[in-house]
Formats: sequence, C-alpha cells, structure tokens
Amino acid sequence: MVAWADYKSDAKSRGALALELYAVQSTPAGAPEDVKAALPDHLAYQAQIEASGHLAFAGPMSDETGDHMQGMGLIIYRADSLAAARALAENDPMHKSGARSFTLRRWMINEGSLNLSVGLSTKSVNLS
Repeated sequence: MVAWADYKSDAKSRGALALELYAVQSTPAGAPEDVKAALPDHLAYQAQIEASGHLAFAGPMSDETGDHMQGMGLIIYRADSLAAARALAENDPMHKSGARSFTLRRWMINEGSLNLSVGLSTKSVNLS
C-alpha cells in the first residue's frame, strides 16, 4: 500500500494533474419517505455549497445494469482536506437526518477531459 501523499507527489512528477477531490457515495439508510422529507433541504444545501465552490458534481446513480435507479448517489466535493469534505457530507440534510448514510474517499484526478461549449448569442451552455 502506498501513502496518499507519496502517490500524489509521484503522480505530479510524472506530469499528471493530481487534482485532489473527494467522492461521497450516498445510500438510503431510512425509509423512502425520510428521503422525500429531507429532499428540499438537501437540494437547498447542494445549491448553497455549489455557489460557494465546494460542489463539483452530484447526482443519482443506476444499478449495475444501467436500467434501474437504486437510490445511490455520488457527490464530488472540492475541499481543502478530508476533514473539510467530511464536514460538508455530515452537514448535508440527507445525512444529518439519517435518511441517507455515506462513505467518503479521496479521489485524485490525473487524466481525462471535459468539453464546454458556450453559445454567446444563444446564451446556451453545453457540457459533455
């Protein structure tokens, strides 16, 4: 097993991006009505941390077949530390209420791409 700091240093020395983000896998822990009840506060919280720059991506995930929703969600945070990311997850009303539980992991982004198209005259944005 390699220490996280050593791996990050090695990745940077190879020229990788080595962008450290934090991945939360959120799963239902209570009854479906508990999740529904917490949803408005959860969405408001997500909007708040997105506006503050701490929310990179969030959304539901399918089951392994890709055909059905299983209630699992994935949230990617930008934070200064694992402890700061944990605080973001713990303060999410879904987790705070017990409607959902979560696991948290560091995620190092080394490769990949995003495509962003901004239509100035049409005032449109396309991310792919």
